[in-house]
Amino acid sequence: MSHALLIAFIAFAISSCSFAGDRSSGIPTWLKAHVGEGEGQIASPVLERARALYLRKVRQGAVRNPCYFAMDATRPHTERNGRPGRRFFIICEAKRSFRAISSGHGSGRTLSGIADFKNDKRCAKHFSNALGSRLTAGGVYVTGETRASFKGYYRVSAKQNALLVRPFIPFEGEGETANAEQRALGGHAAVLIKGACLLRDPDSPYANDKGYVPLGNLVDYSSGRSSGCTSWPPQDAREIVELTNGDPTTLYIYPEAADVNAVARAVALGRSPSGAAPYWNASCLQEIGAPRYWPRESLEPKIARYKREHPAPPTPPMPLCQGQ
Repeated sequence: MSHALLIAFIAFAISSCSFAGDRSSGIPTWLKAHVGEGEGQIASPVLERARALYLRKVRQGAVRNPCYFAMDATRPHTERNGRPGRRFFIICEAKRSFRAISSGHGSGRTLSGIADFKNDKRCAKHFSNALGSRLTAGGVYVTGETRASFKGYYRVSAKQNALLVRPFIPFEGEGETANAEQRALGGHAAVLIKGACLLRDPDSPYANDKGYVPLGNLVDYSSGRSSGCTSWPPQDAREIVELTNGDPTTLYIYPEAADVNAVARAVALGRSPSGAAPYWNASCLQEIGAPRYWPRESLEPKIARYKREHPAPPTPPMPLCQGQ
């Protein structure tokens, strides 16, 4: 059997075994209709863990929001037909509401001569909770209070500029994700300002001490990767900010380290695991071959070494905009 066929077989077997052990008896009937691996559906293990986390935090009094979130980072970010892969889920059981939207995963990095843990756009292969890794860390999170972050101005016409103040929802983690605050992890719209120059605008509340503001191009990278945060298309980000502002809720991101390692072991052995098999999206598993989890204890020293050997050059001053 060829390597590609073997990976495809393992992917199918892992998926089948996971759903054979469905423990979703407590899930409402209307919600079960959204469980599966099809387009816009949520895998059973992901929903079970996300729901268990939410109910636990509700019992503890940490959360009162009627909605909760889940993300399946094993699913493709882009479907084969080119459409965005919907792998972030907004679940509001009281309203019997379920939505699946697009979300980016961590880009990772290539540390020349030391380590390569860079992810492609479509499927995530590498995961980590290491500081500076720019990778997604699966596990449990609770949303924090939304913060506004000024990014700059961008042109909407020859004579008109618009302001980009991007809301940021910080995540608080526990266990493997306990360093979420240290990593500055959170959720935000996948938009930023690029190619900025300094525009003279002393009347702007965001002007620096010399009366200048950054002016650049608005870039929507909804189809791209993040630096470890959870990024959403702008219109969906606005809805999530409204849902969580002043009303925290839970977010469960799959897979955790144990899931990544279990699937990697199964692939290495050339067989599907028995019993309570871990779940992985079949399409992405066939594409990446095998996932890898990089613990912070082993990866952070590598990142520190690379930083010592390749110090960042000084940031050049932002140029003045022409024609002013």
